[in-house]
Amino acid sequence: MVNLSVNINKIATLRNARGGNVPNVENVAVDCERFGANGITVHPRPDERHIRHADVYALRPLIRTEFNIEGYPSEDFMTLVLQVKPTQVTLVPDAPDALTSNAGWDVAPNLDFLTGIVTRLQEAGIRTSIFVGTDEENIRQAAKTGTDRVELYTEPYAQMYPKDPEQAVAPFAAAAEAAHKAGLGVNAGHDLSLENLKYFKDHVNHLLEVSIGHQLISDALYLGLEQTIKAYKECLK
Repeated sequence: MVNLSVNINKIATLRNARGGNVPNVENVAVDCERFGANGITVHPRPDERHIRHADVYALRPLIRTEFNIEGYPSEDFMTLVLQVKPTQVTLVPDAPDALTSNAGWDVAPNLDFLTGIVTRLQEAGIRTSIFVGTDEENIRQAAKTGTDRVELYTEPYAQMYPKDPEQAVAPFAAAAEAAHKAGLGVNAGHDLSLENLKYFKDHVNHLLEVSIGHQLISDALYLGLEQTIKAYKECLK
């Protein structure tokens, strides 16, 4: 079964809108695990507009499954993750003011930089994943960094899925095969939903983990968090 990591950034966004500590990010993370999530994902940004560095430190001792921290590997970010030592760090190429992740790494021109980052993380015992698109040569370049996994950026799949599911998933199936042949584990995330997740899982081999936040939390407004996590897990069987 493919693992489900719940991204709780949107919980922090809601909390920050009013100040205080409602909803409580730590409690929600613990509840997600209790309801069946295989991991918790956070993406702290420099302006701390949702998850704050303090949240990351507070969450670390509470999480009993896998803890995945996403972010651009600035020195501040690296200091945070090397102190917290999550299960996995997912490296994204976001600019500091990016609204959300909207592209994967162009690995070749960043090969030396990413290789150095991956080495530092792995020396600390942290699994690494590089956020990429479906270009197969780019994935082979990612393997040269020594990373453990890649995470496939799935927004293009989600956008095309309602019109042509077969065409939408084809490049991701090929990318996953290329990653597997290069010795990489395969994660995926961005705009995966109850509508399109099962089809993706059924047609993309070697998938180890999906990270889902915005859509899952939105569904929870209608279904409740426990039932939503169960529904996403059902898609991944």
